[in-house]
This record gives sequence, C-alpha cells and structure tokens, in this order.
Amino acid sequence: MITATDTTFADTVLAADGLVLVDFWAQWCPPCHMIAPVLDEIAKERPITVVKVNTDENPGVARDYQVLSLPTLMLFQDGRPVMTLVGARPKVRLLEELDKAVA
Repeated sequence: MITATDTTFADTVLAADGLVLVDFWAQWCPPCHMIAPVLDEIAKERPITVVKVNTDENPGVARDYQVLSLPTLMLFQDGRPVMTLVGARPKVRLLEELDKAVA
C-alpha cells in the first residue's frame, strides 16, 4: 500500500492513470484499523491502487477534499474524484460500491 502526504498527493493520486482508492485515516480511529485489512486485500485482488493519507499528519489534503469523518474512502479515476464513502464496511459491500462507481 502506498502512503501519500500533503506534498506528494498530487503526484501520487491526481497524476495517476486508472483507479486510485484513497483511504483518509488516523491512528486514533478504530474503524480505520478495521477496514485496513480489507483495503490490503482489494489492492491485491483488483486493478486499483490503494493510497493511505494520515489526516493528522496531512491536514491540507483532508481540508481540500472536505474530509470530516474517518475513515473516508475516495475513489479517483484518472485523477478525478468519482465517489466518496464514509465509514468502514464489509469487503463485499465495498466491492459492490466500487464496481457500481466505475461501471
């Protein structure tokens, strides 16, 4: 899994081709830790790049994308945000939502 910062977000996410799923998270957030293994599995199984942004260490990106709750998952396609999901969810449901967004 890739980590992005306020400084590297544009190069890592906005300049990327294809699908990038950004996980806005924080160390103190229990649901963020619950969804992390699900995101690891999805990154291995699907042609989606998963990028983690620690919002405590990188408040600029979180502010720019109006992240108010954690975890927030934001799907980018060719550098453009196409879907935002707030909160942890089971893998099956997350995959259904991702598939629907890119269909």
